[in-house]
Amino acid sequence: MSKSVLKPVAALASVAVLALSPLAFSHLDENEFHQSYRQSYFALLGANFGPIGAMVKGEMPWNQEQLQGFTDDMNAVASLNLLRGFPEGSEKGTTRAQPEIWENPDDFAQKHDDMTSAVKELASVVEGGDRAAIAQQVGAVGQTCKACHDEYKSKDYLY
Repeated sequence: MSKSVLKPVAALASVAVLALSPLAFSHLDENEFHQSYRQSYFALLGANFGPIGAMVKGEMPWNQEQLQGFTDDMNAVASLNLLRGFPEGSEKGTTRAQPEIWENPDDFAQKHDDMTSAVKELASVVEGGDRAAIAQQVGAVGQTCKACHDEYKSKDYLY
């Protein structure tokens, strides 16, 4: 890339980072850091899983490159340490996390590990490009999400 092109590209990238940085912290509440951390984590998972599911269901055009990108990003998010967002005392505040999380931390951690493993497997299956296998693994990921939601997520915010 020539120097005459590099400066405008760098400037544009800097402006984009500054403009988009508030979005990265949209869930951040300094008074409820742990709740914000986990809400941001789940928002990013959902933002990536939504289009994956839509492609598999035919609600969105199939685009293997985009599918790979959403899957890679979901895999990266799933690899973050979610459990640090659930220390003792963080069950209070603006949260949908049921108190059972703190009563059954080993089960909650296992459900998270199950989801992480299923997402990792999805990333591998997507690389192969077999639509039927991808659809099956998307279903498996969805089941791991549901297993945790059924037991540990309230439909409404708890205060």
